[in-house]
Amino acid sequence: MTRAESMCPRLVVAAMDFGTTFSGYAFSFRSNPLDIHTNPNWVAGCAQLISNKNQTCVLLKPNKEFAAFGFAAESRYMDLAEDDEHRDYYMFRRFKMKLYETKKLDMHSTIEDVTGKALPAVDIFAHAIRYLRDHMLNTLQTCVTGIQPDDILYVLTVPAIWDERAKQFMRKAANKAGIPNDQLRIALEPEAASVWCQVCTDDKITKLSDAGTKYMVVDLGGGTADITVHEKLVDGRLRELHRASGGEWGGNRVEQSYIDCLTAMVGHEVMDEFRREHTGDYMTLLMDLETKKRTVTASLEGKVTLTVPLTFSECCHKHDINIQDRINKSPFKDKMKWTRDRFRIDKTVAKSLIDIPLRPLMHHIDGMFKEPSLKDVNAILLVGGFAESEIVQAEFKKMFPDKILMIPKDASLAVLKGAVRFGHMPDVISNRIARYSFGREAWPKFDEGEHDPGRKTKYCGNDVCQQYFWKMVEIGDDLPLGKEVSEEIPGLSAEQTGAHIKVFCSASTDTKYVDEDTCTQLGELIVPLPDSSDPKDKNIKVSFIFGDTELKVWVQIIKTGEELERNVDL
Repeated sequence: MTRAESMCPRLVVAAMDFGTTFSGYAFSFRSNPLDIHTNPNWVAGCAQLISNKNQTCVLLKPNKEFAAFGFAAESRYMDLAEDDEHRDYYMFRRFKMKLYETKKLDMHSTIEDVTGKALPAVDIFAHAIRYLRDHMLNTLQTCVTGIQPDDILYVLTVPAIWDERAKQFMRKAANKAGIPNDQLRIALEPEAASVWCQVCTDDKITKLSDAGTKYMVVDLGGGTADITVHEKLVDGRLRELHRASGGEWGGNRVEQSYIDCLTAMVGHEVMDEFRREHTGDYMTLLMDLETKKRTVTASLEGKVTLTVPLTFSECCHKHDINIQDRINKSPFKDKMKWTRDRFRIDKTVAKSLIDIPLRPLMHHIDGMFKEPSLKDVNAILLVGGFAESEIVQAEFKKMFPDKILMIPKDASLAVLKGAVRFGHMPDVISNRIARYSFGREAWPKFDEGEHDPGRKTKYCGNDVCQQYFWKMVEIGDDLPLGKEVSEEIPGLSAEQTGAHIKVFCSASTDTKYVDEDTCTQLGELIVPLPDSSDPKDKNIKVSFIFGDTELKVWVQIIKTGEELERNVDL
């Protein structure tokens, strides 16, 4: 089988790139996996923006039922706001970052809409995924007839820097949207882009097809910058050379910087009132910022002009705030000007706002290239919507003049198309590097020379060490696809009905106990045990499978040989 053929047993692979700002889908058939169909162009309500992706916005009715998605949701919400009928509706936009920001994410976590009303996050994500799936199914029917629901493998993209908990959250949201587990794979976004650029016909990146080529993938989306490093192998697969890293350095930081700039001038009270009382106008401002961000280029002369709704000035007047006076008293008095409904910003300030996410990103990448393991990585593959910014591209060329910079023609679609190919070739990534140390809580026999005396306790008549971190994988380990770490766990008593296994991750290589600051509980695994008077009948073998995009667990009841695939509840 060549690397261009499909290994997928299903007839269709459909990928959904669920982005912070924009989302879309694509699909291809098993018979011709590289003939990838993207979704039709969506047109924004203002008719100024045509895109292969739709805005990641969800509008719900007052009864919390689905109303609209994307540009249609924005347009309808603004129409409602014009008639002051929007207040009981729920408008969610750019909510994907909540999964990155929420450290104790669970199925009860909530997110707020643009006016501060909160609903369960899993419901909002499920609405978005369901919409994309249904729209894809309708498009698919225009290409071919007779496709059944279980003929499709779905691939859902997530940032590589997300933890296992966030990945599982997305899987459960997809389940709630009607996609069963056995028809769903998770793809990591920079990996997907790398996979696509192996086979795309863009002349700028054909070098990636050569065995031995080592390159860095920088995926710049709306919310995050996601970075990994790959080597092309002789067999056509890709090997990860450095654990995935990145941060909150996406393009949305630029728009947020504009909002922060306005807020600094007028105060949080005025900005909050404007967002709450004139929500439609606030949405119009955000849409204008999205468009204006794209006009800031390295060759820009003069000023960037933002059209700010008059209701913003009215809010300022209500609080006796003269915006131009505030500007004149600020460090920007010669760089900004306010006239009625226009906020004019000097090009140097506009460019500096783009620098806000770029500075930490460049510092991070520069540090990576100084590591000995990356000394012979001589190329950068730049993808994602923010990668299409001329200023971003110019900064990469300036900072890394000795690296070959490769930017595919449709940089914002590389992840989406690559996710489709990943669904056809799930083994295309031969190995990954562990981002954390993984282990479970164990209570081993107490060792005077090794264990902390304060952790000595009695359990089932034996001296044991409590809360010990039994390490399965160490941060930085090379994890081949399907790497198995197994352990036999003995039954403890005739009364025992289940085994309770707690799984932890650590950002350190030398964690010894699960309650250390560097250690975090990921979740737990509960295994029902046979009803028997002999504790030995309750012995189990637990196998943790690493190296894929998600952690998998197999449990075997040793006496019967029965095997179960279990999920760690994160």
